Amino acid sequence: MAFAALIAVFTLSATAPAAVAAGKIHRACMKSDRPSASRQMCRCIQDAADQVLSNRDQALAAKFFKDPQMAQDVRQADNSRKEAFWKRYKDFGAIAQAYCQ
Repeated sequence: MAFAALIAVFTLSATAPAAVAAGKIHRACMKSDRPSASRQMCRCIQDAADQVLSNRDQALAAKFFKDPQMAQDVRQADNSRKEAFWKRYKDFGAIAQAYCQ
């Protein structure tokens, strides 16, 4: 899915009512020690993740909140599956950064 299409889908979903259950990214964000981690911010980041990342991808990405070194290890891995994940993760990051300010 093209980046512009992802942004369009995200824009539509961002106006929808929030889901009752928090996702993996939302929970990891709320547990993080980052000063900007608010319910609203973490919900927005979760919405971005829901547009780009599978449940499996989200489970891995959620671990990065607690262990940033893991993100670096995945990024540098010489593995086609991890490289494909990293591309999706970068798309997720760009969307989250654009809409969750």
